[in-house]
Amino acid sequence: MKATVSIVEDNIPFQEALKKIIEGSEEFLFCKKYNSAEEAFDMLHNPPDIAIMDIQLPGMSGSDFIRQFKNQTPNTQYLVCSMHDDDEKIIQALENGACGYILKESTALQIKEALIEVLKGGSPMSPYVAKRVVSFFQRPKLMDSAALLSEREQEVIQLLAKGLQYKEIAAQLYLSTETVKKHIRNVYQKLHVQNKIEAINKLRL
Repeated sequence: MKATVSIVEDNIPFQEALKKIIEGSEEFLFCKKYNSAEEAFDMLHNPPDIAIMDIQLPGMSGSDFIRQFKNQTPNTQYLVCSMHDDDEKIIQALENGACGYILKESTALQIKEALIEVLKGGSPMSPYVAKRVVSFFQRPKLMDSAALLSEREQEVIQLLAKGLQYKEIAAQLYLSTETVKKHIRNVYQKLHVQNKIEAINKLRL
């Protein structure tokens, strides 16, 4: 008997891509798709075996949905598939009950393999996410400023300190310019600074 899979994702093209992966596999049966966590409340009446959950959704976040409804759907495994790769989002989702965390940059084959791993009782994670989780639990209790930042955030701010522009950083790290800006905003927020100079001074770069 095939395992049922539902999708909670507001990006329609990516939603359709996930649906195609599920429908093209022998192990899984596509159940339903939802554009928001609020729409996914319907899932409580007919819980799937696996729910692929985005984090950043309109209204309630995917992470909050998992926290609120995990106990009401004990037989559903929640696999987060998100573009967010910062420690806070990853750890929060896992603490709230997600069984795994993969990034949207994963290939169709990697996503299918992650679903199969969930089916076997595993906890799939993209390599970068797994590294962040390990680093999170290995870092010292008393952290310096740099330790507050994810590895990717440190890479971005170091290149910024060297005088590179956003587009140049994006090209070097194979990211979009918007993603670079997001990382820089996160750096400023975590360090409690207002600009590049303050961040560089605080990190002593």
